Amino acid sequence: MPAQKSILGESRQIERAVSLIEMGARLQVLESETELSYERLLRLYKEVAGKSPSKGQLPFSTDWFLTWQPNIHASLFHNIYTYLAKTSMLEGIDALIKAYQLYTEQVGVCGLDPQLSITRAWRLVRFMENQMLAMTPCSRCGGHFVTEPYENARHFVCGLCEPPARAGKGAAAGSIQLQ
Repeated sequence: MPAQKSILGESRQIERAVSLIEMGARLQVLESETELSYERLLRLYKEVAGKSPSKGQLPFSTDWFLTWQPNIHASLFHNIYTYLAKTSMLEGIDALIKAYQLYTEQVGVCGLDPQLSITRAWRLVRFMENQMLAMTPCSRCGGHFVTEPYENARHFVCGLCEPPARAGKGAAAGSIQLQ
């Protein structure tokens, strides 16, 4: 005999899906993180977003997270996510949603646009769980940054302490002002 569906449980699933859709999550993320059927998610997506979901593959390379500016954003997000996951009673997906909200708030306070989409943030968490990426402390500032899993922590210097030569040179690239 199948377990009875809870109306409250289903309501919570819909609430999560709506939050993810409003943040711009791809349909594959919704399918993975909720127990709602594909058809219901599709209808919900169209209702909430007012359009059909994007098609195509999700980003799958770890390389994006290791480039200079995306690395800073990914590291900020993952530090927030890790803190919430360790100190709150939130379930994994709820911690991810809350961490992404906090990340976008913090980036906005600095007058920057988020480099990390909710889908990339979700993918980053999966990469970390599968040990395809790791967090390594900077040997200068002590901040924890997204790195390859085999990075030598003793010699690792982050992109904030040692930006690449052309970092922040172009306004179109989202330049930063080092003071």
